[in-house]
Amino acid sequence: MFAQAKRQNHRKNLSEAVNEPERVCLEIFCRTISLLRNRSKRRIDEMSTSARVSSLLPLSKQHCEPVTCNNCGIYQLCLPLGLDRADMSLLDSVVKRKEIYKRGQVLFLPGEHLDYLYAIRSGSVKTYVCTLDGRVQITGFHIAGELLGLSALASRHYSSEASALETVSVCKVEISRLDEVAMKIPSIQYQMLRIMSSQIRQDEDLMLLLGKRSAEERLAEFLIGLSRRFASRNYSGTQFRLSMSRLDIGNYLGLAEETVIRILKRFQENGLITTERRHVRLNDIERLSAIAHIDLTE
Repeated sequence: MFAQAKRQNHRKNLSEAVNEPERVCLEIFCRTISLLRNRSKRRIDEMSTSARVSSLLPLSKQHCEPVTCNNCGIYQLCLPLGLDRADMSLLDSVVKRKEIYKRGQVLFLPGEHLDYLYAIRSGSVKTYVCTLDGRVQITGFHIAGELLGLSALASRHYSSEASALETVSVCKVEISRLDEVAMKIPSIQYQMLRIMSSQIRQDEDLMLLLGKRSAEERLAEFLIGLSRRFASRNYSGTQFRLSMSRLDIGNYLGLAEETVIRILKRFQENGLITTERRHVRLNDIERLSAIAHIDLTE
């Protein structure tokens, strides 16, 4: 009551101190400030509620939104080097947005001419090669924000087959236009070398994984590797969906499907992970990293 009387006296003093036009302006200003405060409070409450709901969702209810352009593979060619707005517009001219592929649909086939690079916006893709006797070897799993087709730059023909593991959204990058833009913006060539160097490093790690590691070490390193890739693109590094089947994981790691299932079950029994169908939560990254002999400080 005392506070309310004090506010009323304050308003009365204000109205006596200023003339009518000034009083009207002051009231409008005060109402505007009050409205903005209420909207800000509601927005904060909404964000807090959304965060609480997200943290309580079971694994199967959590979804990844499409990667933003800033985290997209094609923009890794230029953003780290601070290109100006004109250069960014030039790069935009080579990007054909966007195409959707359903699960199982093929993006490109081995031997096809290299017309596009594919920047994955959402979803995931596997690449694989087939031997003459019909056997399949998976060469990689690719997630949102990564580029497909770089290995075809030398021969100008795709060397592997790529198919969608789930519904996938991609931006197609016209390779002939990209060559033209790279001539005008030499820094793009340097960034492309960096991306290709990163992929070569992943291939070297895979060779070490297949040649010198036990089954447990291979699977632990596979999970940690996925975690790091998701985290680098602003997704959760501890909760994500394994869009590939256990059979595909085994093919990639040189393990039998039964071995993959058994080790994942053992990891869960030991509290390292929690799995719900194809969703996985990494509960103890430090112990997983120790199994995989990975230094978390790197």
